[in-house]
Amino acid sequence: MRDLIHLFKYHRMRALARPLGRLVTRALPRDQIFDAIVPMPIHWRKLLSRGFNQSRLLAGEVARRTGLPVAACLRRRKSARAQAGLSGKQRRANVAGAFLVPKDSQPKGQRLLLIDDVFTTGATANAAATALKRAGAAHVSVLTLARTDRLSGFQVVRIADGMERSD
Repeated sequence: MRDLIHLFKYHRMRALARPLGRLVTRALPRDQIFDAIVPMPIHWRKLLSRGFNQSRLLAGEVARRTGLPVAACLRRRKSARAQAGLSGKQRRANVAGAFLVPKDSQPKGQRLLLIDDVFTTGATANAAATALKRAGAAHVSVLTLARTDRLSGFQVVRIADGMERSD
């Protein structure tokens, strides 16, 4: 899974969005109702250098499979340094205040599903969810393709049936 995510994210293999998006959709909690899907935004400089937002592609696949709309109601206001190699405390400081919700796209009372590719410490997801909640979202859930087990160095993948396996 780690190799696939790296191919997708860093080697511009956009075709992986469809099968990886299918995996994310399989893990979608069926007992929850969402009003919209929100992709984790990246800073415009990173978007220019990478050419795409991998979380946006995953969110698009989830939207296509569920019929939910994608809400572009979250923006990355500041460019943070790469999170890889940072401690949990450093990651939280790195993304503090990094997100904003534009006044014209307030998610008042909405139940949102925030989509990202990898969950490590939760610092980025927490900062993004906090911005959405402050803007009026009633509920924010986070769904990622993979979760990194920082202690072992293995990727832990949550599969739709609730089982976990290490890759």
